[in-house]
Amino acid sequence: MAVKASASLGIRKVRITGGEPLVKKNILQIVDAVSHVDGIENVSMTTNATLLSPIAKDLRMAGLKNINISLDTLDPEKYRTITRIGSLGDALEGLESALSAGFEKVKLNTVLMGSFNDDEIEELANLTLKYPVDVRFIELMPMTSDEFFSPGFYISNKKVLEALPMLERLKRDDSVAKLYHLPNAKGNIGLISPLSDLFCSSCNRIRLTADGYVKPCLHSRVEYPIKGLNYEEMVEVLKKAILSKPEKHSKLSYEERSDAGRFMNAIGG
Repeated sequence: MAVKASASLGIRKVRITGGEPLVKKNILQIVDAVSHVDGIENVSMTTNATLLSPIAKDLRMAGLKNINISLDTLDPEKYRTITRIGSLGDALEGLESALSAGFEKVKLNTVLMGSFNDDEIEELANLTLKYPVDVRFIELMPMTSDEFFSPGFYISNKKVLEALPMLERLKRDDSVAKLYHLPNAKGNIGLISPLSDLFCSSCNRIRLTADGYVKPCLHSRVEYPIKGLNYEEMVEVLKKAILSKPEKHSKLSYEERSDAGRFMNAIGG
């Protein structure tokens, strides 16, 4: 019902995120239902891809058009550390399956972390030489005061430009990502910089959390509950949320944490 109410207000694209959406046993039914809502033109997903390989083609047939794969490292031990139980091999197999399934666009999301994966920038970028994918480097966002990271974890995307001086700036951008290209690459490099270069003026997203709250801005505590509402009530609350979207979020840094009030995995990317 929430997707139908959103579509009635002009929303045309839905991204299914998490947590990890592929742990849902009915994920194929969810994708199929969303893709058949009148007015919805694009259904995409963000996943770590470790469970993707067996159902990539089924997801494409169910109506999923684009897929973003979270891939912060190409080192198996680092991958296991950051995901706790994940296998890099499974994730890479998921990537191959996504490309074989024929999704319109496959993107790889890499969150930059100082002293963790900033030594892998070139290796990750070179995936665009091998695959027709966009590798997008994302600045680490300090979501809550409860998170423990050393100050050095937060590094600017300028480090990507320094590590890859051969990058060519493209004239077009992709939503919130500034696009670059390696010579002879099959895909592009995207830089998403919520700390060093605010892109709020181009953000048109709202987020629906798993527990039924709409967030007009990722970095705001403002949330509107829609759980339990009928269709008409839901439309009105969604309209209010859209119209209350702030001009920009507050400054983010190691000292100045987000006002989101939740960890990222409880909001959705």
